[in-house]
Amino acid sequence: MISNPIPWPNGARCACVISFDMDADSRIHIARPKDSHDRLYPISMGRYGPTVAVPRILETYRRLGIKQSFFVPGWCIETYPDAVEAILRGGHEIGHHGYLHEDPIDGLDQRAWFEKALEAHHKYCGGTPSGCRAPVYNINQEVLDLLVEHGFRYDSSMMADDIPYRLETKKGGLWEMPVHWGTDDWPPFAHYSEIGYMMPVAGPSTGLSGFWDEFDAAYEAVGFFMLIVHPFLTGRLARWKQVDAWLENTLKTKDVWFARLDEIADHLDQVVASGAYVPRREALPYYCLLYTSPSPRDQRGSRMPSCALKKKGGGGGGGGGGGG
Repeated sequence: MISNPIPWPNGARCACVISFDMDADSRIHIARPKDSHDRLYPISMGRYGPTVAVPRILETYRRLGIKQSFFVPGWCIETYPDAVEAILRGGHEIGHHGYLHEDPIDGLDQRAWFEKALEAHHKYCGGTPSGCRAPVYNINQEVLDLLVEHGFRYDSSMMADDIPYRLETKKGGLWEMPVHWGTDDWPPFAHYSEIGYMMPVAGPSTGLSGFWDEFDAAYEAVGFFMLIVHPFLTGRLARWKQVDAWLENTLKTKDVWFARLDEIADHLDQVVASGAYVPRREALPYYCLLYTSPSPRDQRGSRMPSCALKKKGGGGGGGGGGGG
């Protein structure tokens, strides 16, 4: 079912990552900057992550002997240094996740935000991270170029495949560790009126069951399984109890490789260098800027991008298949 499966270490049938986005209370401060300081309920909900859930999660990982990846906004690194220290002390990876969970698509000065977050990584984590996950997955070309410029090895914000693949831009390339909403805990568990998200909260078994279906399919296909979860959501007592049990059972009964995303990037580099694997590649940007004057238009009257015109004329275009 996967046409180009990756040869995983020791013949494992699936590479597995339970990745956490430790957003803490950054979301309320970026969403409601005028009065966030006095919105105590959402602040307390976010603070549950680094203060209560992260120690619980790290204890599970310690007991089971696995190392995993965390993505933490720069402001959260500065505000919760004890949680950051504990994550690093456990041998886990901390990736870039913006500074205050700002959305790159909002048209902010991305270089300033991006590099402000890098300063926090350098001060508290000891250097430039290997990977990045854009807040709300909203990576844009500017952020992708910043990743290449600063020597990042992978992104984890895009959704164009079931397994890791290469992103190639005019400025350089990196690995994409693909996400998708079916393995994200925001849809089943988040209830956050301050940012306009009012989905009904699923019970632990119901909310998590879809994740295990995704794992079963990835395992059967010799694929890649990654959860994208949040300490203040999946780190809650009843939910994490079930994840803990699933991890323990999976390690005992399945041939899997639990690894940090930077370790997966290491492995991919090795199998490509050895000639044992040829990854699928996506060329970016996907689309070119629109013409401004005069403005070519399609049959519906919409402006057409220059690369679309080239494709219509049989020329080259701007990127492979997939979303963006």
